[in-house]
Amino acid sequence: MKNMNSNSILALGFLLYMLIFSHPSSTQAQEVEDEREFDYARGSKMGPEKWGAMKEEWSLCSNGTMQSPIDMSSQRVEMVVSSKKLYRNYKPCNATILNRGHDIMLQWEGDAGSILINDTEYFLKQAHWHSSSEHTINGRRYDMELHMVHLSIDNKIAVIAVLYNIGKPNHFLSKLAVNISSMIDQEGMHGHSGIINPREIQMSSRRYYRYIGSLTVPPCTENVVWTISKKIRTVSKDQVKLLREAVHDYAENNARPIQLDNQRDILLYGPMSR
Repeated sequence: MKNMNSNSILALGFLLYMLIFSHPSSTQAQEVEDEREFDYARGSKMGPEKWGAMKEEWSLCSNGTMQSPIDMSSQRVEMVVSSKKLYRNYKPCNATILNRGHDIMLQWEGDAGSILINDTEYFLKQAHWHSSSEHTINGRRYDMELHMVHLSIDNKIAVIAVLYNIGKPNHFLSKLAVNISSMIDQEGMHGHSGIINPREIQMSSRRYYRYIGSLTVPPCTENVVWTISKKIRTVSKDQVKLLREAVHDYAENNARPIQLDNQRDILLYGPMSR
């Protein structure tokens, strides 16, 4: 076997670099991680109305045509009769919890499973919470919204959202309460949460809304596949309070305002009502 020359070695090294670092292991490349770059305060120089003008790469926040969140109005929603459940193949996996300043994020460190949408597999990467909810149903805003962010191998994004009203404590959040409490006002703090099973996040797989939208934080990337569980779950007042106390004051209400739907298709999947 002939010895490899220096050019071949450099080429091989570059190829290995691309294979290792270009694989979509998380959605951090899509979502802004520096929470001080924007805020949620109305009238602020860094508020939602200003996001699109703050950076060129954030321009979609102002001039995009498929922005999120939106209102699921009965006048706009089209019913799709289907007995097929949302396919979820989640599995327990090590996770880390992080205070990003504008929200609390739970990030899975390995293979936490996936969902299948239109023959594309999207792998679960992280979950985070907004209060109040970002999406609305017939104009009604709920007390909290959970986003489960997924990424395909070719960097397509899919988000499952669950809406919550004040009521009984949420079982999944109860398991994370100690970790979240330790992060109050601790911007950038990480905490190992151990093995977390995403299947413990309760949601309806039979009835759900779907539309094409965007990330709800800068850079407001579009062509995100949104799936919003129709069944409203419950969360306690103390749990919502804890999530708000953990983040910065400007993000205690970290919900982006409703965006124009621009006549996009908004579908509601579910079995035929009896």
